[in-house]
Amino acid sequence: MSTFRGNVSITHITTATAILNIDGVRFLTDPVFCPAGSEYIYDGWSKAPNLEEFGFKGEPPAGILRSFEGPALQLHDIPPIDAVLLSHEDHVDNLDPLGRQLLDGRHVFTTPDGAHSLQPRPGVVGLRPWQTVSTKLGGKEYRITGTPCKHFPGGEVTGFIIECDSFGVHESGLPNVVYFSGDTVWIDELAAIKDKWHVSIAVLNLGNALFEHPNGVLQITFDGKQAAHLMRELNVDRMVPIHFESWEHFTEHQADLAKVFEEEKVSDRVCWLVPGQDTPAVA
Repeated sequence: MSTFRGNVSITHITTATAILNIDGVRFLTDPVFCPAGSEYIYDGWSKAPNLEEFGFKGEPPAGILRSFEGPALQLHDIPPIDAVLLSHEDHVDNLDPLGRQLLDGRHVFTTPDGAHSLQPRPGVVGLRPWQTVSTKLGGKEYRITGTPCKHFPGGEVTGFIIECDSFGVHESGLPNVVYFSGDTVWIDELAAIKDKWHVSIAVLNLGNALFEHPNGVLQITFDGKQAAHLMRELNVDRMVPIHFESWEHFTEHQADLAKVFEEEKVSDRVCWLVPGQDTPAVA
C-alpha cells in the first residue's frame, strides 16, 4: 500500500507526451502532436564533443525519425496546463513544431541548453543534474529537481523529480515524489535518487529506442530489463510505462515489455495506460 498522500492520474497522449494530474495541477511532459506519417531528419551531431566514445568513425550520418501513429488528443482537446516538463528541446519526438506552441506563456522546466534555445520565454528554467527549483502551482509549493540522463551523444537531457509537502512521507522517512525519467538508459547515478526521496510513481520513457549507424547500434532509452532494475533499485511503488509506440526507432512495444516485466516479477507494480484516457496511478 502506497504512503503517497493525494491523487495522481495520467493521460497518455503519444510517445513521451502525457498529462500528469497531481491534485488538480497538470504537468505536460515532452509535447508532441504531429500526425501519423510525420518524418524528420535529425542531424544534431555538432553538439557531440567526442563521437569516438560512441563508436563512430568519420562523419556520422543524419538520422531519420518516422512516426506511424498520431496523438490520442489534439492540441484543442487538452485541458489547461500548469507546467511543462521538457526533457530535451532538440529532438522532434520529444518536442515537435505543434508542441512548441504550448511553451509560450507557461512554466517550462528543461535543460540549460534547452532554456537557452527557447529564449526569450521568461517562464523557461534550465536545470542541471540534481539542481532544485521551487515554484507555486495551484496554491502549493512544488520543488522540481533535475536528474541525470544518458541519451544521445553531446545533447543535454534531464529527468525530473516532482516533490510537494502534501505528498507525505514514506515509512523510510523519505519524502514521497513523482519521477519522470526523460529519455535515458540506466546509469548508476540514478541510484542516488533513493538516498533523498522515495519514488511513489515513476513515469518511464521506455521502448529500447535504437539508433543504427555504420559502426553499430546505439541504445538511447530504457529497455524493459533496465526499467525493472530501476524499480527494484529505487523501491518504486508504481511504474507507468510510456514512450514505446508511435516511432520506428522503438524496438520494445507493450507486449514485449509486459513479458519482460512478468519475467522480472514486477508486473504487479506496473500501471498501463490507454491513450487518451485519464487513469489513476497511485498504488
